[in-house]
Amino acid sequence: MKRKGKSRAGALAMAASLTLGMLTGCGTQPAAEESGEVTITIWHDKEEAVTQVLENALSELEPEIHVVLEKKSDLTEALKMVGNDPKAAPDMYLFAHDKIGVYAEMGILAPITDIIPEEELAAYMDNTIEAATYKGTVYQLPIYYETLLFMYNRLYMSDEEMPATTEELYAYMQENTKGGHYGFVEQHSTPYYAAGWINGFGGYLLNDQGEPGLNSPETEEALTYHKKFAELMPGETEYATVNTLFKEGMAHATIAGPWLIPTVRESGMDVGIAPMPVIDETGTPISPYMGVQGIQVLRNAAEKKPEAVEKVLRALMSDELLIDLAKASGCAPARESCYEQENITSDEVVMAMKETAENAVPMPNLPEMDVMWTVTGTLLTDVNMSGKDVAESADRAQEEALQLIENMK
Repeated sequence: MKRKGKSRAGALAMAASLTLGMLTGCGTQPAAEESGEVTITIWHDKEEAVTQVLENALSELEPEIHVVLEKKSDLTEALKMVGNDPKAAPDMYLFAHDKIGVYAEMGILAPITDIIPEEELAAYMDNTIEAATYKGTVYQLPIYYETLLFMYNRLYMSDEEMPATTEELYAYMQENTKGGHYGFVEQHSTPYYAAGWINGFGGYLLNDQGEPGLNSPETEEALTYHKKFAELMPGETEYATVNTLFKEGMAHATIAGPWLIPTVRESGMDVGIAPMPVIDETGTPISPYMGVQGIQVLRNAAEKKPEAVEKVLRALMSDELLIDLAKASGCAPARESCYEQENITSDEVVMAMKETAENAVPMPNLPEMDVMWTVTGTLLTDVNMSGKDVAESADRAQEEALQLIENMK
C-alpha cells in the first residue's frame, strides 16, 4: 500500500510539474543563468507594435541580462494560478494598473519603491503614479496610459461646429439623428464608457475605500441626465456596432479609444479629435476612466534577482523608449519630460489623450472593482434600454454590489 501511495504521489508531482511548465514556458532559464546570463521573463498581452519597441530597447541589456517577453492571452487568471511559484511565475508582468489590488492582496508583488527610489518617480505624471498606488504603496512603474477620446467626422461636423458642451451635443443629436444617421453614438450601457458621465457629475462606481456608489445622488443624477442622450442612439450599442456606425459614416461623432483612429483613417475618414464636452449641469467635462499600462515586479524576482530587475526597470524609464512607443502605437508616455519633445507635441492623438487625462479618473485598482463591471452593466441596461426607474434600479444594483463585495471577504 505504501508503494502504491508513493507512486501516486510521484505521478501527481510530475503532473503538477508538467502543468507549471506549460504555464510558464521558462524552461530554458536555469541554463541561461548557469552560463552567467540572468533571464528576466515578462508576461504581457500587448500587440506586436509595442513588443517590438520593447524588445529593441531591452536587447541593449544583453548579454548580461536576457529579457523574454511572453504573450499571455489569459494573463490575469494565469498569474492568479502561479502566484509567486519560482518555477512557474514570471519575474515581471506588463499590464494595466487595475488588477494591482488583487495581486497585492495575494502578497506576490514587490513595491516599486523597494527598487527605484521614490524621488525618481516624481518624473512621472501624478495621475499615473496615483493609478499605480494601492494602499499607499506604489506597485507599478508606469510606461504609458490611455483614455477615451471624443472623435468626429469632418464630412458632417466642422471644427467650428464641434460641440463644446453636452447640451450643444444634445442639440446636434436632435437635429441630425434621422434617416439612418446618428448625431452621436457611444457604448452608453457599457460601464467603462458610461463612467465618464458618472465621474463628470461627481458620482462613482467604487470609491477609494472599496465602497460602491451606484445609488449616490450624484450617480443617479448622472444616470438620469445621460438617459436622454441614450434615447437618441441605436438600441444596440456593442463595441462592433458603434464603431461600424462611425467608421461607415452613419454616426457623425463618437467617444472611443485611440485604437479606433487607425481604422477610421484607413477607411478614408477625415477624423477630428476634440476635448470632451463640458457637462452643463456641473461645469466639468465628461471624465472617462484612465488606464495606465506599466511593469509590475513579482516579489520572488525582486528578492532573487534584484540587480537584474533594477536594470530592466531603468531601461523602461527611458524617455527615448516611451517616445518610440508613442510613435509606434499612439501610446501616451507616462513621463512628463516626454511632452517637451516635438515628436510628442506634434502627435494629435497623444496630445488629445494628455488633455483628456487632466480630468480623467484612474480606474479603481481595488479587488472589489471586479464585481462592479457586471453589476453596473445591468444597471445601465435597466435604465437606458429597458426604461426602468433610475432610483429603484440604482438601489437594487447598490444592494447587489454590497452583497457581492461582502461575499469576497
